Amino acid sequence: MEIAKDVSEYIANSPKKSQPIMEDLREIIKSTVPEAEERIAWKVPNYKLNGVLAGFAVYTKHISLGFSEGGLNDEEREFFEKAGFKTVKGTVQIKFTQEIPKDTIVKTLKRHAKLNKAKSS
Repeated sequence: MEIAKDVSEYIANSPKKSQPIMEDLREIIKSTVPEAEERIAWKVPNYKLNGVLAGFAVYTKHISLGFSEGGLNDEEREFFEKAGFKTVKGTVQIKFTQEIPKDTIVKTLKRHAKLNKAKSS
């Protein structure tokens, strides 16, 4: 995939089956932390608020959703895993066939926004 100029282009250039998940993730992030800057960084959609807040990338069978530079803590990882999601290196893998765990993502985003704010103070 070519490097996208913006998040809309990244999603549009991704496989059709992945697009609804990425659109939903984008909306969840933007509505939870509206002040976060949306951008392309490391060739993928990324959101910045006092440092890296979150980002996602498409893979063959899933979307990988990552949170801030510290990744997931043990409690967050456990919440996602209990809900049937695989976590790898601080990211959550959301298969194209899985329902998005919106409530858990919102809680995680809010926590990471607070952590980033505390680090920048």
